[in-house]
Amino acid sequence: MPNRLAHETSPYLLQHADNPVDWWPWSAEAFEEADRTGKPVLLSVGYSSCHWCHVMAHESFEDQETADYLNAHFVNVKVDREERPDVDAVYMEAVQAATGQGGWPMTVFLTPGAEPFYFGTYFPPAPRQGSPSFRQVLEGVHSAWTDRRDEVAEVAEKIVRDLAGREIGFGDAQAPGEEDLARALLGLTRDYDAAHGGFGGAPKFPPSMAVEFLLRHHARTGAEGALQMAADTCERMARGGIYDQLGGGFARYSVDREWVVPHFEKMLYDNALLCRVYAHLWRATGSDLARRVALETADFMVRELRTNEGGFASALDADSDDGTGKHVEGAYYVWTPAELREVLGEQDAEVAADYFGVTEEGSFEEGASVLQLPQREGVFDAARIDSVKARLKEARDGRPAPGRDDKVVAAWNGLAVAALAETGAYFDRPDLVDAAVGAADLLVRLHLDEHARLARTSKDGRAGAHAGVLEDYADVAEGFLALASVTGEGVWLDFAGFLLDHVLVQFTDEESGGLYDTAADAEKLIRRPQDPTDNATPSGWSAAAGALLSYAAQTGSEPHRAAAERALGVVKALGPRVPRFIGWGLAAAEAQLDGPREVAVVGPAEDPATRELHRVALLATAPGAVVAVGAPGSDELPLLAGRSLVGGEPTAYVCRNFTCDAPTTDVERLREALGR
Repeated sequence: MPNRLAHETSPYLLQHADNPVDWWPWSAEAFEEADRTGKPVLLSVGYSSCHWCHVMAHESFEDQETADYLNAHFVNVKVDREERPDVDAVYMEAVQAATGQGGWPMTVFLTPGAEPFYFGTYFPPAPRQGSPSFRQVLEGVHSAWTDRRDEVAEVAEKIVRDLAGREIGFGDAQAPGEEDLARALLGLTRDYDAAHGGFGGAPKFPPSMAVEFLLRHHARTGAEGALQMAADTCERMARGGIYDQLGGGFARYSVDREWVVPHFEKMLYDNALLCRVYAHLWRATGSDLARRVALETADFMVRELRTNEGGFASALDADSDDGTGKHVEGAYYVWTPAELREVLGEQDAEVAADYFGVTEEGSFEEGASVLQLPQREGVFDAARIDSVKARLKEARDGRPAPGRDDKVVAAWNGLAVAALAETGAYFDRPDLVDAAVGAADLLVRLHLDEHARLARTSKDGRAGAHAGVLEDYADVAEGFLALASVTGEGVWLDFAGFLLDHVLVQFTDEESGGLYDTAADAEKLIRRPQDPTDNATPSGWSAAAGALLSYAAQTGSEPHRAAAERALGVVKALGPRVPRFIGWGLAAAEAQLDGPREVAVVGPAEDPATRELHRVALLATAPGAVVAVGAPGSDELPLLAGRSLVGGEPTAYVCRNFTCDAPTTDVERLREALGR
């Protein structure tokens, strides 16, 4: 018999709807039930493509005996972290403070007042490597709750008190200067893995936000070391197993520092961010590899993640059926030499094994290899490799596919809109721009209400019940701003303005200029989350600063500019100390230092000269440059106001810091004006 999760829209919650555990969704009613019955709350947080979440579900939540114990002694609450990032953030902060580490599944025990008192992540069904079994944990918590309730209450109160005291050192509420960004670059250089690209050791995550900072820093200062770190990191990732060599797109992270073996789930946010980064790397260097990866990643998103409604699904699972009915991590992606021979025949299998680094011993498990592009001597026949890839892709398409989380998350779709709009414009792929417009249209139609408030998620054309958080408003605004620059349609700038006005009113601390992750009128948790550091995606704080800055450059709005500069104060404080974790803030600070530049292109839409000037403007590497394009006399975008043709020819105007260059009709002069 399905439990209460059967009526939810989250695919992760629906995966647990048939558990014998009597799950509740996060709700006031669940905590009222805990208060009424005098039971503690078991809070279990995960997401649909999380491998160990599936493992714990199978081992414990599908087990009748475990479920009977949970139902007898706890009120059990299941949360999708992607749907409720605010709930996840608050309790993950508590877990990390108490244990020094975190992760998913996250397991937290709460009082009926939602105060945490005991924490963990994955618990095995039997004791393992010093970790207690899940049943032992449950019995221990039940015993403490029953026999030492006062002590538990004291612990919970102290944890909440400690969390309330963890305020951010905000700095001086001024945007970083030249010296701050130079120190941030030095910090990244210290953490750089010169042998393999990227930063730090294993596990290694794709550092898309830091790479965006490096590209912008090089564009502004000419620092060759910054460009080299960005380019080498992107090449290493693209040659590694973290990149899908047959279908395009990136996995979540690499379990090793060499980028060989990924954790196989593929997330929309990683692919949107990396698609844009590789497009920007091509823009800076002309790299054929960067062009190929940007386009393949864009095509992967459109082909495999686009939903029937025009939005983009959250993720593909790491696990899939290995052909025997057993779900195995990576089964869809890995190959043995025997499987290559079966698909390609002896000779082509030998070529493929050499080209993709497939060996008899394997790079993964049970003799299977993750496809990669090792550096090899000699030359491969390009037509033969294309044929090999096409046949392997066709054979792989016949394997049981990984599950897809069809939930549309506003923030991540905003990132996808920006990536697809720019990639489509750079590489003359109007179909990609159309895909960006389709997703943006869905966000307006389904996620945005009449008061311009955003819903966090939707599924199957139905908006979810949960309010958008800061990253939703910021990333969707970022997508709309990119779309305005690419299409010249002022409606996208208008929608970005509606969202950013909410940021100013609902998310900003007026005293410090800092930003909260939840709106002032959002559900009250034990702490109002506020985190300026990047995680898998840009922090809402940094994303908002960047979007506010771009909007101010497009419109001349002083309140938006001032809010952006105040928000960047935290980058001044944290950038030199922890640059790996505030890359998007550093990228926004680069734009602020460079102006950012404002480019208006005026001319008839059908005139090739207008299109060429517009293209040169979009390809400018100047950090955070904004672009407006329109016909003479157009009031579609504020930057076009008062701009006219020069000598009857399409004309470009470039301004920064309240100073404008002479208008030009010459493409080369425009290109020079948008360089350093």
